[in-house]
Amino acid sequence: MNQVSTPGRTLAGRTLFITGASRGIGLAIALRAARDGANVVIAAKTVEPHPKLEGTIHSAARDVVAMGGNALPLALDVRDAEAIETTVETAGRHFGGIDICINNASAIHLGDTRQVDAKRFDLMHAVNARAAYLVSRACVPWLIRSQNPHILMLSPPLDLRPEWFAPHLPYSLSKFGMSIVALGLAEEFRSAGIACNALWPATTIATAAIRYAFGGESALQGARKPAIVADAAHEVLCGDARRVTGRFLLDEDVLRNAGVRDFDAYQYAPGKTLTPDLFVAER
Repeated sequence: MNQVSTPGRTLAGRTLFITGASRGIGLAIALRAARDGANVVIAAKTVEPHPKLEGTIHSAARDVVAMGGNALPLALDVRDAEAIETTVETAGRHFGGIDICINNASAIHLGDTRQVDAKRFDLMHAVNARAAYLVSRACVPWLIRSQNPHILMLSPPLDLRPEWFAPHLPYSLSKFGMSIVALGLAEEFRSAGIACNALWPATTIATAAIRYAFGGESALQGARKPAIVADAAHEVLCGDARRVTGRFLLDEDVLRNAGVRDFDAYQYAPGKTLTPDLFVAER
């Protein structure tokens, strides 16, 4: 596997608060940080095994420890504002601080205006844009004490093309809402030295949630493994928070800039044509 291994760039001893980290991209980011010896807060909703989606906060914590990190599994429904405040406080006190906030938790339903009712609309906005704001807000008092604080949104570049909205307006609003939160926080806390950036995959990513939501194994054939997003996130989070903020990044571009040239090992199904992710123009 290609890895970003810039000498001296490490997350050792730093504390990451990651939402939705029981599986998929969130877990991959947690494990990449754990390889450095980081402290990882697994803040996610799944406590008991899901019948179709593997992974819980406890299994993720075991994986983090096995990889060399320290883990704190905390059950969190990111729709609950009070629970967010309590969970962040618990995490900060447990590890003596929070250096990195990663808003990874996401809800998706790719329906159009006639297909998405108020309940589904509210769910996506609560889990995506609203939670990104509230989790970041709760982490700020801890981040401001860190020597190199970062907020990272797993959200798309701010490219407001009509074709990104027409087929699935409710979902697009919620994900671009996360990106607008990133833009605003980056500028609001620039003088305080807290970086806020958005990271998005250039291609679809092979996760259990995508397999479950979009038709099984066939939906993953043009995808890359979650490790590519994790490696890109690692590169961003090791950067100087006072120099790199307010940016909308694609995983592949981040790694190319870091010197990676061979991306074949990241493919889920070697040799298959890659599928661009949502909100990514032809490259």
